This record gives sequence, C-alpha cells and structure tokens, in this order.
Amino acid sequence: MEYSPILHSLHVVPSSHVKNKLFVFCIMLTLWVYMIYCCVGYCSTMPNGAYGAGSRHENDAEVDNQGSSLGASRDLLNNENDVDSRGEDWDEMKGEAKALDDNAMSGFFNESESKKLPQAIIIGVKKGGTRALLEFLRLHPDVRAVGAEPHFFDRNYDKGLEWYRELMPKSADGQLTMEKTPSYYVTKEVPARIYTMSKDTKLIVVVRDPVTRAISDYTQTRSKKPDIPSFESLTFKNMSAGLIDTTWSAVQIGMYAKHLERWLQYFPMEQLLFVSGERLISDPAGEMAQVQDFLGLRRVVTEKYFHFNPAKGFPCLKRPEGNSKPHCLGKTKGRTHPNIDPEVVQKLRDFYKPFNSKFYHMTGHDFGWD
Repeated sequence: MEYSPILHSLHVVPSSHVKNKLFVFCIMLTLWVYMIYCCVGYCSTMPNGAYGAGSRHENDAEVDNQGSSLGASRDLLNNENDVDSRGEDWDEMKGEAKALDDNAMSGFFNESESKKLPQAIIIGVKKGGTRALLEFLRLHPDVRAVGAEPHFFDRNYDKGLEWYRELMPKSADGQLTMEKTPSYYVTKEVPARIYTMSKDTKLIVVVRDPVTRAISDYTQTRSKKPDIPSFESLTFKNMSAGLIDTTWSAVQIGMYAKHLERWLQYFPMEQLLFVSGERLISDPAGEMAQVQDFLGLRRVVTEKYFHFNPAKGFPCLKRPEGNSKPHCLGKTKGRTHPNIDPEVVQKLRDFYKPFNSKFYHMTGHDFGWD
C-alpha cells in the first residue's frame, strides 16, 4: 500500500486531541480535589453537630462545683451564657478567621500532618480578652488552633482524649496546637485533668480588672436576658449591710488568687503566663511579643498586624501586605456597659483589693487595678 499523508494525519490528530483532553481532565480533577480538601480542612475546626447540641443546654461550668472552698455558685449567667463562645462568636469569627488564617491550607501537599492534643491552652478568664488573644495567635504560621471552645476538661471529659483530639485541626511537625476555654481557670477539676493529659502543657490566662470584668459579664447576660435583676442587687447578699455575694459567678471569677492556688498544686508558675487584658487592647504587639516568647514561637505577629478601631475601642487585624480592610472582632465584642452605682463599684473595688494584692504577689506582676 502506498503511503498516504492524509491517512497519516487522520491517525495523528485524534491521538494528540485525546492527550490534550486527558491533560485538561487531570488539571480539573486536581482542582476539584483541592477544593474538597479546602472545605474539609476548614470544617474540621468547627464543632460537630452532636457536640454543639449536647452541650448547649448544660449549666455553665465557669465556677467551682459543690465542695469548692468558695461555696456553691449562685449563677444567673448559666445555660446560654456560653453562646458567645460557641454560637455568636463562632458565626461572626469564622469568616474573618478563614480570611486571616494563612495556615488553613498549608498541609494540602503535606501528608505528615495529623491531629494532635494541644500543647498550649488559653484557660481563662471569661470576658478577659481570650477571643482576641486566640485570633491574634491564629495569625502565626506556626500555630493551629480550634475556633470554637471545646469545653473538654469541664463538660466533656467523659468522652475521652481521642474525642478531644478529633476536635483539633491538623498540624505539621513544628506547629503548635492550641485551644481556648475560659471556664477552665475557675473549674476545680480541670488542673488535675490537664496535668493527666500532659504535665508539660503551657497555660495562658488573660486577666482583667475584676470589677470591669464582672460588669462585662453581666452586660453579656443582660443582652440575652433583659429581665434579669440589676447588677447592684446581684452583687450583694445584703445591700444595706454591704455584704458581697461571692457565690455569684460574675463576682467569683474575679477572685483570681483563689483559683491560682489550685493550679499551682499541679503546675509550676513557669508554665503559666498571665496576659493583661487591658494591655492586649492598648498595646497588642507588646503583649503578643511576650506570648510568642512564652510559647517558644518566632516573633511574627508584630505591630504591623494591628489597626486600632476607635469606634470599637479595640484593635482590629490587618494583613501587613496590601491594602485590605482590617478585620475586627464581632458585634458581641465591645458592648456598651450599663451605668452602675459608683458606690457599688467602690465597694467591689474594696472587696477585690486583698485578692488583687495576693494575685500580684503570686504572679510577681502588678496589673495596676487598684
């Protein structure tokens, strides 16, 4: 048979065409796999449905249980008190956390990533600035942190460490896994439980003027339960006698020295870092420098990441490169506090003064609340 250029071209063209189609198909398949991984990787930092539903109606574990040296807590801030941490805060923060977290997809091509138990935990305190600190830390490329509060050591301990581990995001070697649950600091069983998990766990406590913290605590609750009694009436056992009700959790949480005594039975002071909630607002870069040093991290999160928002009254986050709009914490942060009787405020300050002095002595740091 004679050689025919026409027949030859008929054989070559389809072969080249099929190869091109296969190449395009492979590219599309790779993109689809990557998109699926992105969705799964982001969702892994969210609490599963069973966990959220099962915990929503449990009483707040922000205070010591029965048998505590402080007595049983009369807590009007329970039940839905933690909605900010698992509900509102999560809904508001998930978008900006996704946008700000440079590490969310870092392990796509890294098969060595795995879920690990946390090496560091933000254990308190409620309304101290724990959410802000967590979001600041999530900017660091060597930090992987779960967004919602797991409440493992105070509410879900019976579910076991493997359940807890599954809540954590995947991390690579050299990355630090973290979580934050502010009620840990004031729950008496938690120090022993964390010690059992790992005696080397690093613990961070964000503290704030206990009077301001109590008012903020009350403000959060009143935003959900407008019919609760006044702050003044809840503060006193007997208003005429001026006796402070230490069974009310809003008051009890601010007795920082009492709670610290329990932690020091299990952990040396070197493993605890106390962050000033006030300076976290006025000088976030300065506080973050101390936090990064404590965690053994490079000082990556510096002043270039912060932009102060005068309307909100606290710093927002920005990317150092580009001109993208700063990301601020959600609408539940920076609520306007109600006007409290100055005499009540002064009596609370007098009440907290000895606790503050002891706390300053124990930590070796004067936070300047008096």
